[in-house]
Amino acid sequence: MDNLIENYIDFLVIEKGLSHNSIESYSSDLADYGDFLEKNLITMGRADTTVILAWLVHLTQKGLSSKSRARHLITIRGFYKYLISEKHLSVNPVKDVDIPKIGQSLPKIMSVQEVEMLLNVGDLTKPKELRNIAMMEIMYGAGLRVSELIFLKLQDVNLDAGLLRVMGKGSKERIVPIGTKAKAITREWIDTARPLVLKNIPSHYLFVARAGKPMTRQAFWKITKKNASLAGISQNVTPHTLRHSFATHLLEGGADLRSVQTMLGHSDISTTQIYTHISKEYLITMHQKYHPRN
Repeated sequence: MDNLIENYIDFLVIEKGLSHNSIESYSSDLADYGDFLEKNLITMGRADTTVILAWLVHLTQKGLSSKSRARHLITIRGFYKYLISEKHLSVNPVKDVDIPKIGQSLPKIMSVQEVEMLLNVGDLTKPKELRNIAMMEIMYGAGLRVSELIFLKLQDVNLDAGLLRVMGKGSKERIVPIGTKAKAITREWIDTARPLVLKNIPSHYLFVARAGKPMTRQAFWKITKKNASLAGISQNVTPHTLRHSFATHLLEGGADLRSVQTMLGHSDISTTQIYTHISKEYLITMHQKYHPRN
């Protein structure tokens, strides 16, 4: 089974062009499934629908949410579809198994005021703190994913035009505009602080950490959490909160859904539509808070 999984992962990398994070998730899910079959002395060819259902029960007993169980099942569906297409199997045991129902959870966002508070934390005379704020300005200004932000290269930035070239999921490229504040602080970072952090070490990356390497996702997550705490923001703030806030604030300001979809790099507009629910909730909250007849 290990060889089949390895071949499938190669297929996802080469043929599907999935991102590194997606590949890690697929590999982990498939490894879990393989361990379950091995512990129960079940070969791949003998796994039927009953086995798949037992595996889902096993995931539930491990405490996985319906969302996580659905992701695992989607992974296994793709795996079996691949095995059938490659003539390793003739029957798909997952075909008639329904995906666990997932309640739509709305992502957490910050208010415009909270974003301002977050972006005003830090001593801009210190090179690394200027870098951190520039990264958050870009994150909020362009609605990037963390992986897209940390792997930006100097050649991807056109500050005169106010545009970024972003490599998104599945190696899909998109062009995203950034605002005046993001442009100004990024230019300051490139011109003054970045050379001090690099110390004559060459690097293609826009935002550099040690030895000219890109910052890790975990390191940026910690910086964001720390700055949110220093800003006095009580809610749980992660880098992705800035991306959610970017989309919601655009829609609240009157941007059309298709434009926001393009800027976020969503392949399906239904993914972007969740932000319309947030905007409606926000409007209701503001109405209840400020309307004199409430």
